[in-house]
Order: sequence, then C-alpha cells, then structure tokens
Amino acid sequence: MSLCVRACAATVWLLAATGPQVLDAPSSHPSTPVTRRVALMGTWAALTTYAGSRTEAVSALDAKVRILEQTESELSTWRPTSALSQINRLPIDAAGALDPPLCRLLERVQRWQRRTAGAFDPAIGALIAAWDLRGAGRIPTEAELALARARAGWTYVAMDGQACLLRRRRDVTLDAGAFGKGEALDRILATGEDVGPWLVDLGGQVAVSGPRPDGSGWPVALAHARRRRLGLIALELRGGSLATSAGSERDRVIGDRRVGHVIDPRSGHPAPFNGSVTVWHERALAADILSTALFVMGPTAGLRWAERRDVAALFQVLDGASATGPLALRPSRAFVRQFPGWPPVVNIPRRTETPLN
Repeated sequence: MSLCVRACAATVWLLAATGPQVLDAPSSHPSTPVTRRVALMGTWAALTTYAGSRTEAVSALDAKVRILEQTESELSTWRPTSALSQINRLPIDAAGALDPPLCRLLERVQRWQRRTAGAFDPAIGALIAAWDLRGAGRIPTEAELALARARAGWTYVAMDGQACLLRRRRDVTLDAGAFGKGEALDRILATGEDVGPWLVDLGGQVAVSGPRPDGSGWPVALAHARRRRLGLIALELRGGSLATSAGSERDRVIGDRRVGHVIDPRSGHPAPFNGSVTVWHERALAADILSTALFVMGPTAGLRWAERRDVAALFQVLDGASATGPLALRPSRAFVRQFPGWPPVVNIPRRTETPLN
C-alpha cells in the first residue's frame, strides 16, 4: 500500500527533533500530566506522566531519569568509564567478563545482527570514525576505508552468553547509537513502578506504558522525512514504542556529495536511502534496531523484509533528492493494523507544552 503526499504549508507543525514527537491533547481524567525535560543520551528527553499529585509525578519522573542516566553511563562511548568503552579497550583475544544485564543485552543485539543479515551491526565504530560522522564529516580514501572495514563487524566479536564473556578478535569498536535508546526505554518499561500512565520521548524514539487515563492513546506526530520541522502524520500510540531513522539535518554535504549519518555495515558506506523509516514494536530495543536496519536495507528490500516477518514499519520515500517534492508513504500491513484508520491525518496543529521547571 502506498499513499502519495505533497508537502505543503497546511501540514506545518514545528518539531524540535528527529523522529516521533508528542502532540498535546486534552484529557478528561482528573489527574494532571506533568512533563520534565532533561538533556540525556545526546538529545533533549521529554518525560510525561499522569499522577494523583504533582509530588507523585515528580518522584516518578525522577526515577525514570535515573534509569536513563544509568543506561547512558553504561553504554556511552563518550564516557571512558562506561562498560561499553571498557569492552572497546579489551586486548585482542582477551576475554572480558560482562555484568549479567549487559550480557543479556549483547545477546539480544547479537541475535538481531544475525536476523538482519548484518544490516544492523553495532561493531562499526571504525567506520563511523573513518567518515567522521560525529564531527564535520569527511570522505575517506579507499585505503582508509579498507582499514576501517578490516576493523568493523560483529563477525570479529566472540560472545559466550552462558559464561558472560566477550572477546574481540580484531580491534573493533562497539557503538550503541542504534540500540542504546531502545534499551533505556525497555528498562523503564520493565520496572512496572508507575503512579500512572507515562510517555518518554528521546528525540528519535517514543515509548508509552499504555493508554492515557481516559483510555485514549497518546497523540504522536511523525515528521516529514526531509523537512524535519514539518509534522506530517498524526498517530495515536497506545502501547509499545515508535522509533524513526532518517536522513536530514544530521547528514553532511561534502562538496556535491551527501554523506548520510547511517552507516551500512555491509558496505562500509553511508546508506544511500534519503527518506525515513518508522517502526512500531512492543519492545523498544527491537523498534530502535529495526528502524536502523530497515533504513539500511532501503524501501524495496526493507519493506519486503518487514512484510515477511510481520514487522510494523512505515517508509517515507521521496521522489528524487528534493525536500519539497512529493513523497510516498509505504506502510507494511502490520503498521496499518497497529494504527487503524489509515490513511493518516496530515494536518497537525502547533504543539504547546508546559515543561516541568
């Protein structure tokens, strides 16, 4: 199924970050939603919860922020003391012991790497560095790229899940950019310590605990694939997580060449797709990983992969490189089932919000 949409001023709704965003809507429930915004995991995180009192809400949000902070402290490669940074410093062929939670996480990561045939692969730090994707961006020489590819790929990681040991067969660098947010959201979901329904927005990914107190879903907006400050699609999220992978403002233009920020681990080059992919899954980790993997696969192979595995995915496919031209919305059948009433609402009001100070 495909829906063709032409971007126009009527769809304008300002979006501050890539991916799904929360739309404010009134609730008939007597409890009041409270929102907190905090800089975490490379973005501005917005956390909202309903509670019987503001004191309860603030306490609940503080607990969720602590979970996000703890996850970031374990998985951030910007922090030399993080567990992932310590793995990346292991001597070649030396066995490193993993804490049980990290061991279970990396087992799940390994399974997804295999299920996606390498379209998702976290062992790509050398490729990220070669293309300078965390900086101004650059185009490596063939020799530089060959050296980076020789130090990239989960095939050079040996994981013993039963003993919780990991070895690096080559000097590969693990990066949590395609799974860290999903893991953090799953940890919040796993606590079950809720004073009321909640939503957490990590910029490119949103998760909710369930419907709002009045039984309605949380209004969420998906941005236009290239014009990221335009809200394009309005959805109601009643559970699980939505994650989006896209090009746009994080891509680099070097000379006359667009250098995307999502690496295809199989080729070592940035993925050529210039649209976006949004994935819904009941597990936030899966949504995070699959949005990246399907983006790497591209709309043709990616949609075919999603359909065969009943994955809820939506591709925004642009006609050419223009940000203002028409685009096609290509949802999988599972995505249409998850969000009844397709085609979606595309006239999205401006967002208003009152963050917790």
